[in-house]
Amino acid sequence: MTINTGAPVVVGVDGSAAGLDAVRVAAREAARRQRPLRVVHAFIWPLTNAPLDPVPGAPADAGLRHQAERYVAEAVAEAGKAAPEVAVTGAVVDGAATSVVLDESREAALVVLGHRGLGGFAGLLIGSVTVQVSAHALCPVMVVRGEPRADGPVVVGVDGSECSTEAVGFAFEEASRRGAPLLAVQAWLHPTPVGPGEILPLVYDLDAYAAEQERTLAESLAGFAERYPDVPVRHRLVRGTPARVLVEESKAAQLVVVGARGRGPLSGLLLGSVSHAVLHHAHSPLVIVRHAEVSRPS
Repeated sequence: MTINTGAPVVVGVDGSAAGLDAVRVAAREAARRQRPLRVVHAFIWPLTNAPLDPVPGAPADAGLRHQAERYVAEAVAEAGKAAPEVAVTGAVVDGAATSVVLDESREAALVVLGHRGLGGFAGLLIGSVTVQVSAHALCPVMVVRGEPRADGPVVVGVDGSECSTEAVGFAFEEASRRGAPLLAVQAWLHPTPVGPGEILPLVYDLDAYAAEQERTLAESLAGFAERYPDVPVRHRLVRGTPARVLVEESKAAQLVVVGARGRGPLSGLLLGSVSHAVLHHAHSPLVIVRHAEVSRPS
């Protein structure tokens, strides 16, 4: 039976090996969700006025447009091998990578991207494109690095913010789909109560601070365990920087989930050095969940 209901899982491709890794993962994600898969290549060349047709004397299937179509056809075929039960369509969409992905996210259940690539998605995780997609996509964004492991927990970063709560909800749903345990992690650092003109207190109640963080973690999980009784849950309060903690936990994880923005230790997770560390060094796929200011696709 072919699965073809609801908003699609969208995957960006560019002819690279990383793009095909993303396609295989995206196909399996579509199967888990019982949704169709849409394969998209961002075709930027029309914006540059570059010649798109074959040069005189070249084979009829040469030229930039035909090359883009081959990228998509190869990816569609690869998706069919990974998840034969999923309905797969492909498209070459004129535009720059950021705008194409963001437009696609309006109607998507999930966007899947490789960690690096060529062509239309070159440098997707090395500059402003990843920040813009992560901050503004209207659905969760999954970043794939190689072939993910099939075992291990779903790990979610927690900080008590509204966006973090949505990430926790997404992580519980994913753990339930995968038949996997959930590990909720909150990273915390030694508080710094020193400002201009202040004197460091001789005694600072670290136990009280740690207890406060533990309450935040417990409150973030409240309700979800009852909603997903099939999901085994563990939680850890870890002293350290969020990036280091999440990267370390990703070594044994099949998926890591974070909110696009947070507060406290996870604040600005996708807006600076922490985001670059997690995106470049995580050992598992990473899902970035943005706070839903508008309704997500059904």
